[in-house]
Amino acid sequence: MSTQNSRAALKLRNATPQDIPALIELSRRAYPGFAPYTPGMIQGQITTFPDGQFVVEYDGTIVGHAASFLIGEDIAFKRHSWEEITGGGYAARHDPNGDWLYGMDVCVDPSRRRLRIGQRLYDARRALCEGEGLKGILFGGRMPGLGKRRKDYPDPLDYIQAVRDKKAVDPVVNFHLRAGFVPEMIIERYLPDDAESSGCASLMVWRNPYASDEVEKGSLTYGQKETVRVATVQFQQRMISSFEDFISNVEYFVDVCADYRCDFVTFPELFTLQLLALSPKRLSPAESIETLTSYTPRFVEAMRNMAISYNINIIGGSHPTRTDDGEIQNVAYVFLRDGSVHAREKIHPTPNERYWWAIQGGDEVATISTDCGPIGVLVCYDSEFPELARRLADEGARLLFVPFCTDNRQGYLRVRYCCQARAIENQLYVVMAGNVGNLPNVENMDVQYAQSAILTPCDFPFARDGIAAEATENVETVTIADLDLTDLAWARAQGTVQNMRDRRFDLYKTVWK
Repeated sequence: MSTQNSRAALKLRNATPQDIPALIELSRRAYPGFAPYTPGMIQGQITTFPDGQFVVEYDGTIVGHAASFLIGEDIAFKRHSWEEITGGGYAARHDPNGDWLYGMDVCVDPSRRRLRIGQRLYDARRALCEGEGLKGILFGGRMPGLGKRRKDYPDPLDYIQAVRDKKAVDPVVNFHLRAGFVPEMIIERYLPDDAESSGCASLMVWRNPYASDEVEKGSLTYGQKETVRVATVQFQQRMISSFEDFISNVEYFVDVCADYRCDFVTFPELFTLQLLALSPKRLSPAESIETLTSYTPRFVEAMRNMAISYNINIIGGSHPTRTDDGEIQNVAYVFLRDGSVHAREKIHPTPNERYWWAIQGGDEVATISTDCGPIGVLVCYDSEFPELARRLADEGARLLFVPFCTDNRQGYLRVRYCCQARAIENQLYVVMAGNVGNLPNVENMDVQYAQSAILTPCDFPFARDGIAAEATENVETVTIADLDLTDLAWARAQGTVQNMRDRRFDLYKTVWK
């Protein structure tokens, strides 16, 4: 008799970025009264602490999810809200040297709750805690029966005791108690919108019996390098004779950077305005934009083919594009070597762009997943708005690319100083690429000023002046640098300053529509 093997129906594994859409849908099903995670929040959790994010699959469908991060005891046992302790849902308070595992969320598909999925997720956390030698696990536990019984139990601790004594029924509290967690204290306004729990949570604690009295996590070391090689092209505007001539100029630089085995090559903002030199007559601003948008399909296809054939990720500067709703936007196209194309709109058009070209601002800021981790792209003026870079950093970006186009030194320095600030305050790398040269018959491209640069945070592992590399002013050239991403992890965890971790989530936050 032949036997046939069948794969296991239930599978527990770590979450990946590919799971993000399914996890958002799962949170909608599990908690219908609450706002679900955004894609950026889950991306931030996975990037920040991949070992602490678990999912359970049932016949290939994700039916359970647990998110967690490491935190120090001094912070974990202070009164806090869910927003504060999780850094707005991004796991931004993660501390690689933390001695406690904090559970920020567990959700289970309501139609699969008899499969002990929650227990599997809690067991996975416990195994992680024991394997890492942590002191224990803690989280803010919901009490969904408290809201209806608050008059009977003004003190929520009495309510928990009543559940323990079988005088009240609360399946969530019961589950936590059975799992070996002990209520440490009550946190008022932990989740203010959780009416079922009267906004309260119990700080539930499980102490690892295998941890020594003094858990020594040790200092982060530089260890194995995680190096990314980036290049920035300081591109000269010049007269050309055809679209193919323009693409040939671009391909030259892509070829050079590929020969140096760069992971990324970055072109400047609006570098495609060179195509306007093909016009036999001087164009008005409106005519210029219409002419440029007609090149969009050919430009995208040519750049995509280059990224694939040269095996390099291309930050394709930016190109004016007419969107589906009829607006003209300044769009940065990113061409990955896997053949995918991503568009990121400039959020803040400059007064000049609005006046001359009627360019409208975009409405989405999000990271792009690459084979070197999540990256962010901000087009020129956008780098002068710190909220945008902070959102990308929270979503896990460690590389921020800034294509820019400035016509004088003052304009350039505004972008340069702000990019350096973004590198310091978000503890990430910033890659700038600008235009040089001139196109006398093209509006707004008469003259250019640039000194492209690759910038770092200012701390001991990095370049002395926070500059990994920079180009000579106003000369067409390529600048290349190797960037070690593990240095960023060290700086965020135990650098001289720790901007990302030391934010006061109890005082302020940025709310996105």
